[in-house]
Amino acid sequence: MEKEQFNRYLQASAQHRASDIHFRIGSAPLFRVRGVLRPLKQPPLTEEDTLDIARIVISDEAVLAQLHKLQDHDTAYVLPGVARFRINVYRQRGSLAFVCRVISEQIPTFEDLLLPPQMHELADYQRGLVLITGAAGTGKSSTLAAIIQHINEQRAAHIITIEDPIEFIHHDIQSSISQREVGQDTEDFNRALRAALRQNPDVILVGEMRDLETIDIALKAAETGHMVYSTVHTPDATRTIGRLIAMFPQSEQQMVRVRLAENLRATMSQRLIQRKDAQGLVLATEIMKVTGSVEDAIRNPELTGTLKDIIEKSREQYGMQSFDQCLTDLYHGGLISLDTARRASSNASDFERALNFE
Repeated sequence: MEKEQFNRYLQASAQHRASDIHFRIGSAPLFRVRGVLRPLKQPPLTEEDTLDIARIVISDEAVLAQLHKLQDHDTAYVLPGVARFRINVYRQRGSLAFVCRVISEQIPTFEDLLLPPQMHELADYQRGLVLITGAAGTGKSSTLAAIIQHINEQRAAHIITIEDPIEFIHHDIQSSISQREVGQDTEDFNRALRAALRQNPDVILVGEMRDLETIDIALKAAETGHMVYSTVHTPDATRTIGRLIAMFPQSEQQMVRVRLAENLRATMSQRLIQRKDAQGLVLATEIMKVTGSVEDAIRNPELTGTLKDIIEKSREQYGMQSFDQCLTDLYHGGLISLDTARRASSNASDFERALNFE
């Protein structure tokens, strides 16, 4: 496959508002549009096509030299004037395959992403830790980009981002932004995060909390007065707390609970729900802010399971919301059907009962 042909596929994906493009041997390229995979009317890709794509998108000569051993690899590709693409290269049944996530060149705003108004508060924090959580493909990276853009427009700060790979390109407005890419500008998240503490940052963005060491350093950064934003692949606040604590040895877990209670400011969890009008997906969110009662629930393992109840009872006073409360709003707003809301809820029977009591 020639580079021009590959670029035409990418350009067409942006024109069709696809979120992802799949390339795999034996199949025509696939576009994911409004959550549905759609094959293009093109010939199936050959092994030579996939090798050509690898040579086009992988810039690391060391990786290319070992292409026959490659199992998976993350990279980015830019089509000027069209979009950036986050690309995962992986091996399946002995051949290379690619999934390209379309990243708009325009940095989204909170309003573009239909994020709740509480996001402005989360982006205005000066110190602590805020976690954006959710499954892969739920828009966590876009939310982080919108947060950085908000800070950039509102105040003078030194912002350091550590990403794998860099997705949105930020340009200085009021803030000074240094973007570091794992594999290109730094060896790994841990090394870059340690170095960031010596680079006079006000805000640090860590693309993902992948391991114990990253979590530990991020907490140290928050403890020393920095504002840290990151993501975790967890579905809600309760399981986010559980996941972070479980990464540490049992002998350290109570101290980690104390550190989280003292430094975590908020979590926002994201899910994408099918719209009632079949015109794509709509974002549902859970927002937890760390108040006194939330602190107590984080510190005490016997109370951690009550976080969902605390969130639901803190909506009016603190602006928190559970997923079920958000689903109720989306249902009443005509954006999702009752059946979709019920299936996406934490407990279908409890959800319906709550609706009937409104």
